[in-house]
Amino acid sequence: MYPRLRDLREDKDLSQTAVAKRLSMSQTGYSKYETGENDIPTHVLLELAEFYHTSVDYLLGKTDEARPYPPSVKAKTP
Repeated sequence: MYPRLRDLREDKDLSQTAVAKRLSMSQTGYSKYETGENDIPTHVLLELAEFYHTSVDYLLGKTDEARPYPPSVKAKTP
């Protein structure tokens, strides 16, 4: 379900274990994100987008634009 997670991880020559360690979770738990067996919590999506220098929309397959949004597009906080 989330093949881009696997592709981004493999492009960086990282193991599931290495990414899981960065997220402070088990390899099995992370694997379930890549396969779509478990939904990815928002805070994990945000951390992965920052780690891979991309947008959450790209990770979720909502856009093919891998670059993160420019600052002017980000939501403004009141």
